[in-house]
Amino acid sequence: MYSAHVGPDVTVGGPVGFLVETARGRSSALFALLAGFSLVIIMGRPHPRTGRAGRQAVGRIVIRAVLLLAMGYILTALDTDVDVILSFYALLFLAVLPLYRLRAGTLARIAAAGALILPQALYVIRASIEDGSWADTVTSWDPLARITDTDGVIELLFTGAYPVLTWIPFLVAGMAVARLDLTRSGVRSRLAVVGGALALLGYGGSWLVLHLVPRAVSVVAAAADGGSASSAWWSDTVGEPGNRPPTAWLLVAAPHSQTTFSILGNTGVALAVVAACLTVADRMPRIKRLAGPVASVGTMALTSYVLHIVALWFFADVWYVPAITATP
Repeated sequence: MYSAHVGPDVTVGGPVGFLVETARGRSSALFALLAGFSLVIIMGRPHPRTGRAGRQAVGRIVIRAVLLLAMGYILTALDTDVDVILSFYALLFLAVLPLYRLRAGTLARIAAAGALILPQALYVIRASIEDGSWADTVTSWDPLARITDTDGVIELLFTGAYPVLTWIPFLVAGMAVARLDLTRSGVRSRLAVVGGALALLGYGGSWLVLHLVPRAVSVVAAAADGGSASSAWWSDTVGEPGNRPPTAWLLVAAPHSQTTFSILGNTGVALAVVAACLTVADRMPRIKRLAGPVASVGTMALTSYVLHIVALWFFADVWYVPAITATP
C-alpha cells in the first residue's frame, strides 16, 4: 500500500520498478481478502457465534460498517490522489455478512462463482448506465448521494474504483480461509498450491486468450488510450479503458480491471502470500521476532491507512512525491 501511494513510479525500471508494479492492485486485493478473514474472527472462529453473542457480533459489524462509510467519505473529501477504499469496504462487510455461518467449502464455491459471474454482470450494468438514465434516477433519490455530493450507492456498487459487485469474491475467499484449520499439517501447503494455480489461471489465462483471440491486443490498446497493452495480462500500466470499454477488455487481468481473470489472479497471489507468511512465522521464529515492527503495523491496519492518507494531504504542498498512483 505504501509503495503504491508514495513509492517511485514504475518507469524507474529495474528490480525496484518491477516490485512497485507488482504491489499495485494486488495489495488492495490482499487487504480485502484479510478483511473477510477478520469478519469471521469477529463473528466466531472456528465456530460461528449464535444467540445473544451472535447478535452482538452482527451489531459490531454493522457499527463498524457505518463508521467506515463515514470515514471513507471524510478521507475522500481531503482530495488526495488516493482512491479511498473504506466506504466500499463498509458496503462489502454488509453484503457478505449473511454468509458468516457457512463452511469453508461452501464459501469457496460462492467466491469462485462470484469471480466467474459478477465481472460480466458489472460490464452489462455499466453499459446500461451509459445507455440509459436509470442510474441518475436512483442517484436523485439516494440520500447518501445528496449528503456526500457523490453518486452514492450507484458509485459504491458499480461505477467506483472498488465496485462492491466485483470485490465481493475477495472477502468471501478470505472468509473461506478463516474457516480452515490453518494449524493442521498440509493445509498451508494446499493453500499455497491453490493460490499458485489461481494466479496461473488468472494471469496466464489472460495472456493466452489475448494472444489467441484475433485483434484482442489491438482493441485493448485502443481502449487503453496510450497504456501498455502488452502488460494488460498482469499490470495496471495498461491504463484505464474509459466508461465504455470494449468486450475485449474482459480478457485482461490488470489488477484494477474488474475482470474474472484479474480476480482469479489477485486472489491467487493473496492466498500464496498468506500461506507464505504463516509458514515463515511458524518455522522461523527469529524472523518473526525481527518482523515485530511490521506485525505491529498490521495490528492497526485501519489506523495506518487513515494516517498515511492524512499525511499525504497535510504534506501535499511541501512534500513532492513524483507520480503518485491513484489506488493501492
